[in-house]
Amino acid sequence: MPTTDETRRFGALSALLTGFDEADLEATGLTGAYRTVAAERLGTELYARLLRGPDDRWEGERLEAARAVTYLWYTGSWPGSAPTVVSPRGYAEALVWKAAGLRAPAAAPGGYGSWADAGAGTGTGTGTGASTGSVSGSGSRSGAASDAGTGAPEGSVR
Repeated sequence: MPTTDETRRFGALSALLTGFDEADLEATGLTGAYRTVAAERLGTELYARLLRGPDDRWEGERLEAARAVTYLWYTGSWPGSAPTVVSPRGYAEALVWKAAGLRAPAAAPGGYGSWADAGAGTGTGTGTGASTGSVSGSGSRSGAASDAGTGAPEGSVR
């Protein structure tokens, strides 16, 4: 899809609304698709007013339109009582995952349990949020807190 002036203005507005730069948004491959969705959902007049950017006031339906576009970028869905998923790629490329330093669950190769592997996400750490204690073959844990008083057998997963 060729880049038009309208697509460039939508990209600039999206960068302002999301806090990501235009290159990051363009790298998702969704700028044109999101521009089309926003134009269709908002209608010609409101969409044109939204593209004017922050030069006039963000209030009323214009504020709601800006929130809808921001929601679209962060979730891959158009907001509503039942949000409308724009595309499977929108889910995988949603900015919520990039902001959190993660890959979208079930959208990246690696197979079952890959999220638990060190370095599997785009962020750092183990990706599990679990303690660093390990389970040994004898059923005891090293580096983990005691299970006393929990009712759980020592070394069990709670």
